[in-house]
Amino acid sequence: MTIEIKIPSPGESITEVEIANWLAEDGDFVEKDQEIAEVESEKATLPLLATESGKLKILAQAGETLAVGAVACTIDSSAKGTPKAKKTEIVEESKVTKEKPVAEAKVSPEQATEKSDIKITPVAEQMIKNHGLRIEDIIHGLRKITKNDVQAVLSQGAVNPQVTSGEISRESESTKISSLRRKLGERLIAVKNETAMLTTFNEVDMSEIIRLRKTYQQQFIEKHGVKLGFMSFFTKAVSLALKSFPNVNSMIDGDSITKFNYCDIGMAVQTDKGLLVPVIRNTEGMSMADIEKKIIELADKARKNRISMDEMSGGTFTISNGGLFGSMLSTPILNPPQAGILGMHNIVERPVAIKGKVEIRPIMYVALSYDHRLIDGRDSVGFLVMVKELLESPGKMLFGAADPDKLLLDL
Repeated sequence: MTIEIKIPSPGESITEVEIANWLAEDGDFVEKDQEIAEVESEKATLPLLATESGKLKILAQAGETLAVGAVACTIDSSAKGTPKAKKTEIVEESKVTKEKPVAEAKVSPEQATEKSDIKITPVAEQMIKNHGLRIEDIIHGLRKITKNDVQAVLSQGAVNPQVTSGEISRESESTKISSLRRKLGERLIAVKNETAMLTTFNEVDMSEIIRLRKTYQQQFIEKHGVKLGFMSFFTKAVSLALKSFPNVNSMIDGDSITKFNYCDIGMAVQTDKGLLVPVIRNTEGMSMADIEKKIIELADKARKNRISMDEMSGGTFTISNGGLFGSMLSTPILNPPQAGILGMHNIVERPVAIKGKVEIRPIMYVALSYDHRLIDGRDSVGFLVMVKELLESPGKMLFGAADPDKLLLDL
């Protein structure tokens, strides 16, 4: 019996998708519920599943655009066979093999000479040592060397003296813009053209948060099973500040302004497919551990292209952490139709004045981009100042942003 596998609907208003790539080959025997392809819409990448076991016949090529409901492939359920090892299984098996101790392996003088020319960071070198790996395991097991890798080395001047300048490659490579990246570009242009976006800045002394993480990290891991990161502090502080400044937690809906009494915080995640923003619901009622667990879950799904439309819709505010990539300062762009987005940046030790004396403190610059049609200067600055105060005195988060001394004295 021939089973038709049709393109599923990724969500409302989406009428077509693109076949990103096939995870099985034409003629392969596939199992029921096996992921056989990835389809990419303007908002997300989703898996295409085999509804029955059988022999696969591919009808649309990778890169081809199909309408929702169109037949992408068929499965002959009467065919018998053995499925090939899935790509994920191959990767995991390779990973396990590399992690086995190889201390008994001998390195020849030639290999030692080659390794002396390899650039490696101290952290990576320690990881290799801890896991009993060889540099060859990393070089040969990581991935294939592409012409882009070669060109990157050439651009750094690391060229073999025997190679003449006339042999330097000047090739280029063109790839089709994905539906997701194309739609992202359209949204970014629309934000610039359709909103009155401004950005206000401040700086945060991260000393207390760093002290808390250093003091209680191990206990936090033992009790909750996750590490205590910076994002949970920022998410908690933002949630409290949004309650005090509801205009920042709002959006324009036609001729009306909608304000939310809950906080659904989007977390910008950079993936190979582009920027995705999964949403954590009702952060105002979540614990630090719950926030950390949800961040890990959603970020992992986003990077594996397994995030659903529901998990990326309905946010009321967004946090973007450019500090992961070393950004000192930026003006984050709004995630429409939201009215505000907070940009985090890297932490750098800087000289600051503390009670008339200069001290070195770990400082992070933060930025709030906002739609001036909804948020005035007083609210935008006040919101960012409250976030700063909560991060510099994390204990206040226990008391709903109120000063614990004033609460004690009923002031």
